[in-house]
Amino acid sequence: MTLPSWRGSCSVRLNGYLTLSRSYPHAGALRPPAPIEPSFDRIAYLHVRTKFALAMAVSLIWFALTAWIALPWIRDLADLTNWLVALLVIGGIALVPGLMNAFLAASLLLDRRPARRAFDRYPGISILVAAYNEEHLILETIESLSRQDYPGDFEVLVIDDGSTDHTVRVVERLRHPWLRLLRQTANLAKSAALNRGLAAARFDLIITLDADSSLHANALRNLVERYLSDPPGTKAVAGTMLVGNSRASWVTKAQEWDYFHGIAAIKRMQSLFHGTLVAQGAFSLYERSALEEVGGWEECVGEDIVLTWAMLARGWRIGHAEDACCFTNAPDRINVFARQRQRWARGMMEAFRRHPGILLVPRMSTFFVGWNLLFPWLDFVYTVAFIPGLILACFGVYWVAGPMTLALLPMALLMNVLMYCISVKMFDAQGLRVRRNVAGLLIYVFGYSLILQPVSVAGYVSELLGLRKRWGTK
Repeated sequence: MTLPSWRGSCSVRLNGYLTLSRSYPHAGALRPPAPIEPSFDRIAYLHVRTKFALAMAVSLIWFALTAWIALPWIRDLADLTNWLVALLVIGGIALVPGLMNAFLAASLLLDRRPARRAFDRYPGISILVAAYNEEHLILETIESLSRQDYPGDFEVLVIDDGSTDHTVRVVERLRHPWLRLLRQTANLAKSAALNRGLAAARFDLIITLDADSSLHANALRNLVERYLSDPPGTKAVAGTMLVGNSRASWVTKAQEWDYFHGIAAIKRMQSLFHGTLVAQGAFSLYERSALEEVGGWEECVGEDIVLTWAMLARGWRIGHAEDACCFTNAPDRINVFARQRQRWARGMMEAFRRHPGILLVPRMSTFFVGWNLLFPWLDFVYTVAFIPGLILACFGVYWVAGPMTLALLPMALLMNVLMYCISVKMFDAQGLRVRRNVAGLLIYVFGYSLILQPVSVAGYVSELLGLRKRWGTK
């Protein structure tokens, strides 16, 4: 059984509600005054640091138990190799992933986030849509914006980054009063397009949206309400990405579960501990002043990760709106999927290179940043040891994979059940329905990591070798 990927990003409201009596202008001062006390039972309320300690205690107990159970497994592998190799291999494919899964499961059980609230007035927002050769998809993206129930002013700036197809013609035919088209004469990369849009934006709240994505009807409202309801110091809020083209191929069927089931739960867990690591460029909200202070988007393969870490390095908080839903067109071919996940892996390494000091910031989110340091090891061991070990196990050779691997299943099963229940509850609240996708689930559970981990390793190697970068998949 494959364990979900721990990569992700998130953040949520932790310390109380905000008063609803204050009116907010469409530009200028955006943060509400002071939060009031939460209305839920104070006796049942646990401080976020207490929840963090409890989740850590559970995960360490689970780690100790599985390490004890795995001792014969480690000893047998050490006899074939040596103790260092045995610890690195079994630690990377079983013990450390098990600890992470236990922490995630405990955190989800402890999560009791206050609901976001409606407001009397809403600030104006500028939505930046960077587009490059999106003639077949951008129309639906813009029409999804026209269906929004956002009660405040908003504008949409489509920044065409030197498209060679008919993207510009499609946008020019539209006659929405809130729509503007900006053109760049050459393909200068997504970061340049977004910075151009930022310079031309009218409002002080900036939202980025990919040109091949469509918003659920209340996505803008929910995203802005989460921002207004979050604690002071919140400079960005990530929306929730879901797969909109899940019927296209077996690749998208598996990704539907990854987005709905895995990535969303990880973001939710990170947000509980103020630890959202990525406000993804596909759909996120930012304060203009914060963007300007960090210098906007850098030209790199993972511009959204680097931008988010620049904010975290300054001690700012990044939020997550779990019910601000955006449906994206995920890669429908395995080679395109591979390029996307290589880009994500490279983006993480870029963020570490540009902001190494983030590991020294004394906050809970630093814990999750530290997790990212382990991913190259975990992915490498999975690729070079566990996958060959599975092949050997098919022939009765249990040097790496075998009966002891079953020790991972109880925690993995508990975590998957929790993740599913939480995501279904959010879907129900938004009037959405979970599509019956058994084939995608089977691929996600039993085969997804067989592709994802080797592809991630390729991304790390590409970054280390300094291979060419390009704006392609998200």
